[in-house]
Amino acid sequence: MSLGVESPWLLAALPLALLPLVGKGMREHTHPGLMLLPPDPLSELLAWLIRLFAMLAMAGLVLGMAGLHRRGQSVERIGHGAEIVLLLDRSNSMDNSFAGRAPNGNEGEESKSAAARRLLTDFVNRREHDLIGVAEYSTAPLFVMPMTENKEAVKAAIAATATPALAYTHVSKGLGMALSFFERPIVSGSRLIVLVSDGAAAIDHDSEQKLRQWFKEKQVRLYWLFLRTANSPGIYDPPADPRDDNAQAMPERYLHQFFTSLNIPYQAYQAESPDAMKQAIADISRLENLPIHYFERIPRQDLSGLCYLASFILLLLLLAVKGAEVKTEAKP
Repeated sequence: MSLGVESPWLLAALPLALLPLVGKGMREHTHPGLMLLPPDPLSELLAWLIRLFAMLAMAGLVLGMAGLHRRGQSVERIGHGAEIVLLLDRSNSMDNSFAGRAPNGNEGEESKSAAARRLLTDFVNRREHDLIGVAEYSTAPLFVMPMTENKEAVKAAIAATATPALAYTHVSKGLGMALSFFERPIVSGSRLIVLVSDGAAAIDHDSEQKLRQWFKEKQVRLYWLFLRTANSPGIYDPPADPRDDNAQAMPERYLHQFFTSLNIPYQAYQAESPDAMKQAIADISRLENLPIHYFERIPRQDLSGLCYLASFILLLLLLAVKGAEVKTEAKP
């Protein structure tokens, strides 16, 4: 346990806690034959307990005023899970439903981004030992939440994506930011990026080379949840017109081919409804459950309130003892 105080100079008052050793704290009465009284170990024990309670009460008050606290620390944990980065598409089309229109409020109809938030929040609830980070991308990548074991913080970061969507899709920049989350050398478990997107854009040659190098160096797995809009081209469908078989006309198909060529563990899920997306996320949760070794960050904990509470209880006991004291008067 690593302890600290806010105001160390107040600790100079701690020696005052030794004052109960100087006196008994009770009124003394003369008696002509004290030496004739038999020994009373119980009374001696109670007298020392009263002194001890008084010392602890005074020490608690001093420590409370000094701001006693437990410092933040890292605790080693071992569980089953993975290091995960949730990379979310924030383009305008994500605010539409799977039918390709703005949700009209009908029961059961929700936007793709709303479905993603709901299902990813459930995914986080089920992943007890994962380290999870959150990033977004549109025209530029957006850093949302660093890798953390704090699930409440991750769910808050996912909920924050409810803000209005932005303009376009620049997936290569988003992937670059997601890969930057994996800074430390891999020790155990697995690393993965969960890309949630309903579209793509052509990736230039330089970005392709950088992504190939980074995926290989960081040993990251990739899962793509492609939220396909109704009647739009899929990632597996060849074009009807051969002239459309290019990255500009069918960016999703060519992005899938690029991911396949990375020679990394890669899985694509083409979801055309919230239920299909739910099944895909459940499949990822089932596959990625290896032993993982990590350090959990424990925040600082204020202990001054406990000090004051302990002093209050001890002072009440001392007052009760004082109230039970019998007052006698010496007779001539």
